[in-house]
Amino acid sequence: MIPIRLFKKKKFLVLSIILLILLVLFSYSQNNWLTTTSITIKSKELPSNFDGYKIVQLSDIHNKTFGKNQKRLVSKVKNEKPDIIFVTGDLIDARKYDEEPSLILMEQLVNIAPTYFVTGNHEWSSGKYESLEAKLLSAGVHVLRNESERLTIEEQKILLLGIDDPYGSESYVDVAITKDSLNPFADEIEQSSYTLLLAHRPELFSTYQEYGIDVTFSGHAHGGQVRLPFVGGLVAPGQGFFPNFTAGKYEENESTLVVSRGLGNSIIPQRIFNLPEVVSITLETE
Repeated sequence: MIPIRLFKKKKFLVLSIILLILLVLFSYSQNNWLTTTSITIKSKELPSNFDGYKIVQLSDIHNKTFGKNQKRLVSKVKNEKPDIIFVTGDLIDARKYDEEPSLILMEQLVNIAPTYFVTGNHEWSSGKYESLEAKLLSAGVHVLRNESERLTIEEQKILLLGIDDPYGSESYVDVAITKDSLNPFADEIEQSSYTLLLAHRPELFSTYQEYGIDVTFSGHAHGGQVRLPFVGGLVAPGQGFFPNFTAGKYEENESTLVVSRGLGNSIIPQRIFNLPEVVSITLETE
């Protein structure tokens, strides 16, 4: 017979091993299980030809890979059949710079739909952005650096703006720099029936509203890193603890903000109840 004390020790050891395995599996799944979040945005101002227009947004990749040659992530994007793809900053991580995973991804995205990119803070803090930008342009990515484009469907147009992350400026004062980036487009925004903005930082939503932006697409918050039931995100850069803007759709003063939870990690290496996501947005005429 096995002594009771030895039996209890073995039982404890077996349970500890099982618990450890479950913890490792949980940790891995939280960082690697890809989800798709669907959002619908309705507006009376949206031109009728853009009714049903499909946008896929990706953000904050931070060198992350999802299968060989990004196969799982590319498949998720393809499944949405987007008309356009937005990538809202932080393709790379400045602390462990590796541009290859993101370049492999972007080279495939441009074959799915026109792909637009704006910088995040990590592009600038890496000190290697100029080289990265040249490779993105060579791959066929539309890089918007305080620039605008008109998206057109059968003569109906909407305005697309993309601004640099304010970290790229010598003077790091977020609101002032963001206003400097948007001021040249004030008349263009006013004359446009509908305006989309790509801007990395969601915490500047009130500033975007001042310019009459209809929909802003942001990332940066990493979904709050840890998502708590009935609370939301725990912490986000630029917003601190219990941030206001971490994931999904927000509406204020006739302006909408879409925040991607992102795909990768940076300073905090673990997501909890905050799976990496592809955001699929459908515009509808109300």
